[in-house]
Amino acid sequence: MNILILSAGTRDKIVQYFKKEVGTDGKVIATDCSNLAPAVYDADKFYLVPRITAPGYLEQILTICREEKIDGVFSLIDPELSMLAKERERFLEIGTTPIISPYDLVETCFDKYKMYQMLREMQIPTGKCFIEKEAFYQALADGEISYPVFVKPVRGSASININKVNSKEEIELLFSLYDDLMIQEYMDGQEFGADVYVDMVSGKCTSLFVKKKIKMRAGETDKSVSFKDEKLFAMLRDFVERCGFCGMIDIDIFQMNGTYYISEVNPRFGGGYPHAYACGVNMPRQVLANLAGRANEVEIGNYLEYICMMKYNEIAVKDMNGMQIVP
Repeated sequence: MNILILSAGTRDKIVQYFKKEVGTDGKVIATDCSNLAPAVYDADKFYLVPRITAPGYLEQILTICREEKIDGVFSLIDPELSMLAKERERFLEIGTTPIISPYDLVETCFDKYKMYQMLREMQIPTGKCFIEKEAFYQALADGEISYPVFVKPVRGSASININKVNSKEEIELLFSLYDDLMIQEYMDGQEFGADVYVDMVSGKCTSLFVKKKIKMRAGETDKSVSFKDEKLFAMLRDFVERCGFCGMIDIDIFQMNGTYYISEVNPRFGGGYPHAYACGVNMPRQVLANLAGRANEVEIGNYLEYICMMKYNEIAVKDMNGMQIVP
């Protein structure tokens, strides 16, 4: 079984996990637009590719898939997910399965206001959102919401340009500086993250790992502790199966006054997935089973509670003599 991991960046653990599961029966190939992306050197082979916005990028990835006889491909960055989903048939035609949810669903995940609307239609608790300032000011006057609130891009990732604001003046300033912003209710409860796998054969949610977030850094979970709640499991399982998600899903949740609120959904491996893997939630193994045409058994919450994850810095050192450095 041959796997292609696009835009591997610093996600060396994901590359290592797949290499371990593939073993000697296949290979793990990685790509990145920089040869200073440390994760690519954990792969069996590395391709230096242009940025995803460059002309001909898709054709180059398809060529890699053909030449390396890739069985399954996925990306670790948000901007590339829509491309994989949209061009799914072109990959399937050459024998490569994109491990990604349907295109419309991926696009909904990246449009935070559309996701808010979908969650409301499904009657799943979520924080109030506004894309029109006037509607927010009216809700504020009616006592439906109060400061502080978050102002963030409708489409965005990695916590870029997210601001906690406490006044109309701040909102007016941000809306004058940036386009396509939305106002979101500030949720100050306990934050959780869920690593979810939806089987590509059966369509069932087969794995679900929840961690209580203790500390965040640059939009990713830095410290967390494993957590279980059957009520939360049931809500998340119902949500992903009804929506029709596929493969790896990362979900952010808040708990306030005993109620769980879904905040954001990312249709990819989350930055905190190594916590789940260390607790025995092996999504790479499930991916390989699906690519072989086998459905996985449902094992919701099959892990221990109170297992902590603590991220720390590491370095990679490589001799680049004779090579052009592409930052």
